[in-house]
Amino acid sequence: MQKKAIVVKIGGSTLGNRDTTLEDLVELQKQGKSLVVVHGGAKVTSEWLARLSIPTSFVDGLRVTDAETLKVVAAALGGLVNKELVVAIQALGGKAVGLSGCDGNLLWASVKSPEMGYVGEIVAVDPTPLKLLLNAGYMPVVAPISFGSVEGRVTLLNVNGDTAAGEIAAALAAEKLIFLTDVDGIHDGSERAVQKLNLAGAKDMIASGIAFGGMIPKIEASLRALTTSKVVRIIDGRVAHALRDDITGQARQIVKSGGTTIVSE
Repeated sequence: MQKKAIVVKIGGSTLGNRDTTLEDLVELQKQGKSLVVVHGGAKVTSEWLARLSIPTSFVDGLRVTDAETLKVVAAALGGLVNKELVVAIQALGGKAVGLSGCDGNLLWASVKSPEMGYVGEIVAVDPTPLKLLLNAGYMPVVAPISFGSVEGRVTLLNVNGDTAAGEIAAALAAEKLIFLTDVDGIHDGSERAVQKLNLAGAKDMIASGIAFGGMIPKIEASLRALTTSKVVRIIDGRVAHALRDDITGQARQIVKSGGTTIVSE
């Protein structure tokens, strides 16, 4: 029987902050865990857009993407960030293969709205390339670039990394989806981290406006993942070995890292 995968979303805001995430991924892989990594890279993308004097804006945590922005997004996420992560994992002794949602028909999308430009809404996932890599002992590292049809032609589309992680977790019926962020979980109206939410509670966070900005796609992705998975964790990736200890269940560190658990029940 094939082991269920654990999908890990590395937030762009924590990339390059010398956390222990990559060390944890390699250690967990050596322990026999099947891991799929989905990464962001909004900060790197924004830096390159600024260098090129291309203005950028966000709506509900999603980057408005015109034709020029799309080129930078594809180069930054599918190229620079993805390959740096793969090299770093392999330098630590792991086995990784980088790919994007365009590869192997992984993520097919449609345009989310004309106002957002080339922002894709994922409509189909083919997890076959991920399963092949996992079965061969590799850790897939996925950049959130998809493809779809726009005005009769097939083109690249920018998809949110959290959304991609949720869809991939759902397609794989993952054991767990973990978001590594630079906050200690979802906060309530009193700015305190919420320890546990069910589906209704998570939906209410969005409907009430308590969740906003980048937390909205994380919660929406969690709801999607929970159609086949049992649990989603949103934890602070800046805490040393938060990922390793969350997965291996070392209670002391889980308490230290805090986080929010979302369950399907």
